[in-house]
Amino acid sequence: MKKKVLITVKTYPTLSNKYDETVCTAGIDENGNWIRIYPVPYRKLYTQYSKYQWIELDLIKRTADPRPESLNPTNVDSIKLLNKLGTENAWQERKNFVFKTKIYTNKKEIIDLAQNNKLSLATFKPSKITGFNIKPTDREWPKEKVEFIKNKAKQESLFEEAKEFVLMPKIPYVFSYIFEDDEDVESKLMIEDWEAPQLYLNIMKKENNEEKACQAVKDKYMGFVKNKDIYLFLGTTYDNHLKKSRNPFVITGVFYPPIKAQGDLFS
Repeated sequence: MKKKVLITVKTYPTLSNKYDETVCTAGIDENGNWIRIYPVPYRKLYTQYSKYQWIELDLIKRTADPRPESLNPTNVDSIKLLNKLGTENAWQERKNFVFKTKIYTNKKEIIDLAQNNKLSLATFKPSKITGFNIKPTDREWPKEKVEFIKNKAKQESLFEEAKEFVLMPKIPYVFSYIFEDDEDVESKLMIEDWEAPQLYLNIMKKENNEEKACQAVKDKYMGFVKNKDIYLFLGTTYDNHLKKSRNPFVITGVFYPPIKAQGDLFS
């Protein structure tokens, strides 16, 4: 089936033995339904479209993935790039579609839906964001996956010489929001949105200082709390969804339109 999807989620690449460097791409169709598009090959396609851009593509149900929103692109080369939605008038164009999705406010409700396989992507409005956590993690990609991907790339002649193959850098930290729902239940969820690691890498390129890079990410995301109307795009990970984990969600994106001033309410 041919679908138009407004891309709202782009995560940082991870390594896969089957699909090389892959990313989670998700968005909203014209009726406000969430769609997860997987797999999307990072090097071939990922940088061709941006967040809040409409794309048109042929999709089929992904049989290997039972999550209800997961669809498989039948031919990534045929994806049609359409218009982008801007940030004018306090992100009104973007809000017109994001707010077509159901806005959840209760942690237990979305977990129950996920465990019953009725939902794996959601727009969530936290009642309060209380903190930002930074935790060290592995500093290198798993060697076996790196070798597999390099060998596969060489065999497929994606690059003229193997030495030209450079993986996306491994981010040695995990960033998380700490927030509460409408019953004051606290959660700490990883942020897998592209924007956090990209900011980290940008600061590292300029400063070569991990402490400053981590602080810049924290400042940005906690800065949203002061002057933005924050919504979280949540998604379940494949393994945790299948295992019906206690909380299978991660933060795949942050929607942060500015808070309208009182005089702008009727503009």
